[in-house]
Amino acid sequence: MKSCKILAFLLLVSLFFIGHVQAYDSTGVLSDVEHVKDNRFSCRFDGIKHNFILDFPENIDGAPLVFMLHGYGNSAESFRNTVHFEREANELGYAVVYVTGARNPNDPLSSVGWNSGIAAGGNDDVAFLVSLAEYLQREYSLDRKRTFAVGFSNGAFMVHRLAMEAADTFSAFVSVAGLMPVKIWDARKEVNDISFFQISGEKDDVVPKNSDGSAAHAKDPAIEDVMSYWADSNSLDHCVSEEIGSGSVLSKCSGEQSPNRVWHLLVKDGRHSWPDQKLNGIDTNRLILAFFDEAVP
Repeated sequence: MKSCKILAFLLLVSLFFIGHVQAYDSTGVLSDVEHVKDNRFSCRFDGIKHNFILDFPENIDGAPLVFMLHGYGNSAESFRNTVHFEREANELGYAVVYVTGARNPNDPLSSVGWNSGIAAGGNDDVAFLVSLAEYLQREYSLDRKRTFAVGFSNGAFMVHRLAMEAADTFSAFVSVAGLMPVKIWDARKEVNDISFFQISGEKDDVVPKNSDGSAAHAKDPAIEDVMSYWADSNSLDHCVSEEIGSGSVLSKCSGEQSPNRVWHLLVKDGRHSWPDQKLNGIDTNRLILAFFDEAVP
């Protein structure tokens, strides 16, 4: 009878863990990674549940990995359905993970988003994204030297923070319609070793700019000053500009002493949105992938 009870207990334990991958098991680190269905997964970090979607190329081993961070109030699913970055990326051998953020535990009225440094307190999203990157790199044998972060709006604010605080994990970053929160700006480092691409709408009323005078009344720094900082702190002193799309201007900075790249695209008549081929003449997904190929060959 005793042996039967032991067998029953072991069966219950095994059933509980079916579909789960225990990445870590202590507070403040990734745990309970569960394969929900198809390429959908869930996990927990510091007790907070997150969802993510994985899209793999034909050859996974050693593939570069791109994190996709959604805007405020959205999700991994909605961001994927909007931009479908994985289509072009998978064709070129990149693995892509869309990740859902969480609500600010200190603000019951908040929506799902990322703790970019704008609000006081909040979730430790830098540690979460670093832990998830390390888990995916290890679990699927992905390239640790070519792990990138792309964000839109609030997700792009988060990308600026990641670039400042998680350069040991991510090597190149893309901010679409993003600003650098003043809290991150005030704590900026003198020297960086990363590549950064900023896509700014000419008429974006969220991102402060010197070009339209909006930075004069903003607490966050002008995006032109931020991009000069990224170039200077990476010792990139050779900058050229070219016109692309329907009158947009792409500036590219490089340097003799560094393999890194800093790009800034100012989208003609662009607003707070992901540039579109039909409206702006720009294939944003392809341009981001071209940046990755040049920044981290």
